[in-house]
Amino acid sequence: MSLERFIEKNAPKNRIALLVVLDILIITISGFLALYVRFDFSFSKMDMTYVDYELYYLPTNLILTLLIFVAFKLYRSVWRFASTTELLNVIGACSGSILVQIILMAILGMRMPVSYYMMKYVLLIAGIGCLRFTYRILRMFQERRLGLQRDKRKNTMVVGGGEAGAMIIKEFQNSRYLDQKVCCVVDDNTSKVGKYIRGVKIMGTREDIPYLAHELDIDEIIVALPSVSQKEVSAILQICQKTDCQLRVLPGLYQMINGEVSVSRLRKVEIEDLLGREPIKLQVESVMGYVQGKVVLVTGGGGSIGSELCRQIAAHDPKQLIIVDIYENNAYDIQQELKRKYPNLDLVVLIASVRNTHRINTIFETYRPEIVYHAAAHKHVPLMEDSPNEAIKNNVFGTYKTAQAADKYGVKRFVLISTDKAVNPTNVMGASKRMCEMVIQMMNSRSKTDFVAVRFGNVLGSNGSVIPLFKKQIEQGGPVTVTHPDIIRYFMTIPEAVSLVLQAGALAKGGEIFVLDMGEPVKILDLAVNLIKLSGYKPYDEIPIEFTGLRPGEKLYEELLMSEEGLQETENKLIHIGKPIDFDEEWFRKKLDEIYELANEDYIDIRDKIQEIVPTYVRKKQNK
Repeated sequence: MSLERFIEKNAPKNRIALLVVLDILIITISGFLALYVRFDFSFSKMDMTYVDYELYYLPTNLILTLLIFVAFKLYRSVWRFASTTELLNVIGACSGSILVQIILMAILGMRMPVSYYMMKYVLLIAGIGCLRFTYRILRMFQERRLGLQRDKRKNTMVVGGGEAGAMIIKEFQNSRYLDQKVCCVVDDNTSKVGKYIRGVKIMGTREDIPYLAHELDIDEIIVALPSVSQKEVSAILQICQKTDCQLRVLPGLYQMINGEVSVSRLRKVEIEDLLGREPIKLQVESVMGYVQGKVVLVTGGGGSIGSELCRQIAAHDPKQLIIVDIYENNAYDIQQELKRKYPNLDLVVLIASVRNTHRINTIFETYRPEIVYHAAAHKHVPLMEDSPNEAIKNNVFGTYKTAQAADKYGVKRFVLISTDKAVNPTNVMGASKRMCEMVIQMMNSRSKTDFVAVRFGNVLGSNGSVIPLFKKQIEQGGPVTVTHPDIIRYFMTIPEAVSLVLQAGALAKGGEIFVLDMGEPVKILDLAVNLIKLSGYKPYDEIPIEFTGLRPGEKLYEELLMSEEGLQETENKLIHIGKPIDFDEEWFRKKLDEIYELANEDYIDIRDKIQEIVPTYVRKKQNK
């Protein structure tokens, strides 16, 4: 072993040995110094009897005091991070040492002046404490000196003067690997303004953020408000966006509860942080019992919604999970992910089209699923406007054939993934999903299987949604394209959407259309502007925004419920049930037969037949 390696390996032991030696010196000196102070700093006045007592007791004092120091962990702390806890340990250890000395010297008949014990107590704490905090103090001065010489660290503002903010500041100050320098703190509690957190001044409230960011040349703003509502955080982030600073945010309150507040928990601000509403948290655990131990099949299991369904179902111990998808790349990705996360999961991944009657029936006959989540569908509005027959073949008859197989092979529950575009549809995709809902309603009335539909709005980050499109356009330097300055949409995250689907599956009695209360709609233009700012650019200036006009079949706003359906509450206040609209099911079945033949013949005027079946379908002038 090299000398350098030997020194490195034994460095902690050497430091402890040195600390013990210095402690022995301090313990010894403090006793005699206390006598010296007691007798007015004069050796001539000192009673030598007390000196003899001190010498006689010294070996015992050293042994007992060092043992007490060990008990109070004075040789186990990392003193470069010394804080109030370590100071209290020093005080406790010195108190124990003096108390033991008072008792033993009284037992041995060696009476000492009371003031001697007080003096020694103060001197012992001062000596032991200074010895241990000297390293931290010297290191602090060294870092400040080096900081004056080369301060290339990011100027950072922390929003939040509470415990989370203090812990973030502490980590920045103590770590040699982080390149941030906290210049100021902002907090809405005006009573805190002007005070300091670990030497960093609280310089204002949220209204002062733009001014302080400019004056202090702030590079990064960290929002450390884990217990504040999402609405308030969103409002603060909107103010932060007025600056050119990079934004990072500490996630929710559970981080505080678990003691996980640290720099590593910080994340970049995402677009969902700016939606201005609380994340929808459904009590999935309380309703997932029906999945445990059951055979579950997910069609379209490789897509955005389907794959998240598979993740959450896999986490609740199904007997078997069957993933069906026509796209092999998607299916492969979710297969590999679930294999890594859940090695004991009985997972079956099958490539199949829901339009293939024989293939779907074979799958149901072979695996006998008890619960089916039907997420397979064509969903892109403009593409379906150009290929309306494909929308009917895949969406309507893919659903119909899968539902018939579910009925034939005794599935207990069938959950259709629908969309808000099915309400008063203005495009083929929405009309086809409305027909899917009608298929489910018809099947429920004639089957032992419970058939239900789940309807929700746009999903942030899903394949084909506006967010990935905007991000790609920003990466390419723009322009970001928005169809209309006033267009609005309801938005939810993928986990929120999947939570609704799972909740619906648990609440289902058959025939319902479940609708989620998604709060206020969001302007697409606002999303585009916010995303450009989050990417570090100035909207309209560095990244232009262009308005392209409404696409064929697109409307300015979406509805979640047709007026005729009414609204019924469930035990979950965020979930409602739309009362299904009655229709002639026998007539509907005959119309399905007719449109099936027409779709397979690529009938040019298929929209006329769709409008005949879905009276609420309003064709736009752009459609041909």
